[in-house]
Amino acid sequence: MATESRALRSAALAEIGRVVSFDAYVWALTDPETSVGTAPVAFVPPALMPDLPRLIRLKYLTPVNRWTSLSRAARLDVPAASLVWRELLQGHGVTDVASVVFRDRYGCWAFLDLWRLGGTFARDELAFLDEVVSLLTGHLRRCVALCFAATAGGGPRDPGPVMLLLDAGLRVLGQTPQTLEYLARLLPPNSDTAPVPAVAYNVAAQLVAVEEGVDRRPPLARMHLADARWLTLRAARLGPDVGPDAQIAVTVEDSSLADRTAIFARACGLAARETELLHQLTTGADTRTIATRMFLSDNTVQDHLKSIFDKTGTRSRRALLSRAAGTA
Repeated sequence: MATESRALRSAALAEIGRVVSFDAYVWALTDPETSVGTAPVAFVPPALMPDLPRLIRLKYLTPVNRWTSLSRAARLDVPAASLVWRELLQGHGVTDVASVVFRDRYGCWAFLDLWRLGGTFARDELAFLDEVVSLLTGHLRRCVALCFAATAGGGPRDPGPVMLLLDAGLRVLGQTPQTLEYLARLLPPNSDTAPVPAVAYNVAAQLVAVEEGVDRRPPLARMHLADARWLTLRAARLGPDVGPDAQIAVTVEDSSLADRTAIFARACGLAARETELLHQLTTGADTRTIATRMFLSDNTVQDHLKSIFDKTGTRSRRALLSRAAGTA
């Protein structure tokens, strides 16, 4: 998924730039269920990089044009109303931000912010971005589905869980020994510098957003690592007196079968009843048991299975479950 989605986003940004000029950007994939950012492709002014944790925190705390509530491309009509612009971006010369979300009925797959240093985005430029969204959302979802078709790696699993410890401002205080290796595989650095824990910042920022009442979705994100492997990240406060100044722990561990199946079903475009049937299959239930549990006939179960096979590119229950579980 990382290779395909990065190539797709990079090519799309080049085409967008032919019509809509921009000076910086952040294009992050998201967990389709929680909408928490995972794998970003980004360029921000170098002077802003030391403030990256603060930028992400403010992004999640800013209700104005938040990707979780957008239905179409939007700009900063009143910049001062945006917390992230007022507290940070204006100080770096950003004059406007165009925001879009890549969402369909199966979930939220990505969000994109384009920054302009001088001038504002015009209505026709926003209309063009809406066209881009309609063209690319399905492709981004299929990039996620493709990673489940990868062959499971034969090497040993890394010891876990891996953990990062962040302060209230999301700055890294400490980490377990395997953390840097995980981060380098999630988001390879461009040089010899240490990898940036962007996904950890996003999960922690979502925790703060929940605490502040900005959003209700859990501080959790699932993302592809390599081969057929997925990781689940969670954030929680530490300490006996849990409050806004308490440290934040972000854990990283292999995704459970339930987590994998949830993403797999959404990425493959399964309907609600098909998703329910897939979850029943993971329990080892046979056709008759599934039919009883779902109040369906045996024939209807078989019809749903055929549809699932078509959508997932599999031909048998064994192949289907192997792909969902990452054991193929």
